[in-house]
Amino acid sequence: MRASGANSWTHGGYTCASRRTAPLNPSRKSAAFGTWLWQLRGALDLLVGGVGMRRGRRDPDAPAVGDTLDFWRVEAYERGRRLRLSAEMKLPGRAWLEFEVEPAAGGGAIVHQTAVFEPIGLFGLLYWYALMPVHALLFGAMLRAIGRRVDAVTGPKKEDRRDRV
Repeated sequence: MRASGANSWTHGGYTCASRRTAPLNPSRKSAAFGTWLWQLRGALDLLVGGVGMRRGRRDPDAPAVGDTLDFWRVEAYERGRRLRLSAEMKLPGRAWLEFEVEPAAGGGAIVHQTAVFEPIGLFGLLYWYALMPVHALLFGAMLRAIGRRVDAVTGPKKEDRRDRV
């Protein structure tokens, strides 16, 4: 099993951060360059017989276990605390993307993002290491976007803003 993770500190409070992370849609909430990368990944997935990009879910503001978010499925959801997505795209292994929110000292919040991949065989390992730089950019942009969404609501002071990706 392979994992990579990152954290982002937000000026906004825990409650605000947990509300902003919960309805996350990976394909639409990442940075501008990330959006076309998700769409490209979805198109490639369709070409190899995968599910491609699924749009929408039951409720745009409250995910539920079993909901689909493009080529992800909500596997675990604890309101205000945790969102775990399992990948349904064609991969040489199994993958999960998880977000956890916890209160931080001083009234802010820390959003933890973890990508986990369980490779199958040598091709799975090659896939993980070959795409690690792309995933670092994409998932880092996604995490920063969450921080911006929270800070947009709470109005951070420039000197208080600290991103750790």
